[in-house]
Amino acid sequence: MKKTKTIIILVTIAVLFVASMYWLYSKNIEDPVVYQTEKPTMGSIVKKTVATGSIVPKEEVLIKPNISGIIDEIFVEAGNIVKAGDLIAKVKVVPNVSSLNSAKNNINNVRTQVETARLAFENQKSIYNRQKELFEKGVISANEFDTAQLAYDQAQQKLKQEQVGLTAANQNYDIVKTGTTSGMGSSANTEIRATVSGMVLDIPVKTGNQVIEANNFNDGTTIATLADVDKMIFEGKVDESEVGKIKEGLPLEITVGAIPDETFDANLDYIAPKGVDENGAIQFEIKGTMKHLDTTNTFIRAGLSANASIILAKAENVLIIKEALVQFDPKTEKPFVEVMVGDQKFERRDVELGVSDGIDVEVKSGVSKDDNIKVWNQLKPAASADGRR
Repeated sequence: MKKTKTIIILVTIAVLFVASMYWLYSKNIEDPVVYQTEKPTMGSIVKKTVATGSIVPKEEVLIKPNISGIIDEIFVEAGNIVKAGDLIAKVKVVPNVSSLNSAKNNINNVRTQVETARLAFENQKSIYNRQKELFEKGVISANEFDTAQLAYDQAQQKLKQEQVGLTAANQNYDIVKTGTTSGMGSSANTEIRATVSGMVLDIPVKTGNQVIEANNFNDGTTIATLADVDKMIFEGKVDESEVGKIKEGLPLEITVGAIPDETFDANLDYIAPKGVDENGAIQFEIKGTMKHLDTTNTFIRAGLSANASIILAKAENVLIIKEALVQFDPKTEKPFVEVMVGDQKFERRDVELGVSDGIDVEVKSGVSKDDNIKVWNQLKPAASADGRR
C-alpha cells in the first residue's frame, strides 16, 4: 500500500515537471514584441463642429396693398430683378356699397354747407359794399366800417374752407369707388410698386385673387416677396451640447448640398439666447453672414439646404502626431510619448499639446519632427489554427 502511494507521488511530480518544461519551451519559441514607430509631421489642424440649416436672404421685404380689391394684372414673375418704384401689380377696387353711400351722402352734406357759406358771403359782401360807401362819405365811423370788413373777411374764409371740404369729399368718393382719384397722380393706391430694389422671390397671388389691405388690424395679403440675393446668410441650429463651445465672430465654412464643389466663407454673428425643444433635444438658432458672394458665377437660391462647419480652433503649419500615440501619466494625468533611443529601446518624453481634432493633435514642445514615437497600443496579429502568427 505504501509502495503504491510512493509511485503515485512520483508520477504526479513527473507530470508536473513535463508540463512546466513544455510551458517554458512554448514561451521561448514565441516571437518577441516588436513595437512600430511613427514620426511627427508638419501640417494644419482644424477643430470644428457642424450645424445644419439653409441659405436665406438677409432681409426679405413683403409687398402688400394699401387698398382691398381684386388683382387686375401682375407685371413681374419670380426671378425678375426690380428697382424701388417699379410697378409689380395693379388692383381693381370692388367698392363697398355701404361705404359708397356714406361717401355720397357726405358730398351732399358738404354741398349744402358750401351753399350756406356762399349765401352768407354774398350777404356780407353787400353789407360791406354799403358800409364802404357810407364810410367814404363820412356818414359812419371807422369802427363801424372795420366791423363790416371783418365780417366780410370771415364769410369769405368760411366759403373757401367749405369748398376745400367739397373737393376732399369728391376725392374720397372717387377713392371708395375706383381706388384712385385725379389728384393722386402716380401714387394711386391701385398700383402696387416695389419698395426696395432686389429679386422677386415669390408671387403668392394670381390675377383674379382677392387681396386685403394692410392696416392696424390686419397684416394684409402679400403680393410679392423681394430680397437682395447678393446678401445671403446661413440660418441653422446647433445642439445644446455644442452651443457652449461657440461664440459670435467665429468663422464658418458653408457647404451647400446643391453645389458640392464649392465652399463659402461666413462669420457667425448670432446665437439665440434661448433654445427650442425639438424631438426631445434643445436646439439653438444661429446665423452667419456670408461674405465675398459672387452671384455672377454661382447663383445660390434662397432656401437651399446647407451645412456650416464652425471653426472652433485652427493651427497652421505646426508639428502634429496622431492622438493615439499620446499616453497619460496615471498620477499626474500629464501627457507624454515614448521616443526610440535605440533598437527597441524607448524613453519617456513629456509633451505640451495644442489643438486637436480628435484624430491628430498639435505638439507644441517635447518632440521634434525627426523623433520616432512608439505605437504603444498597436494590435497584435491574430494566431492561426496551427499556432502561427
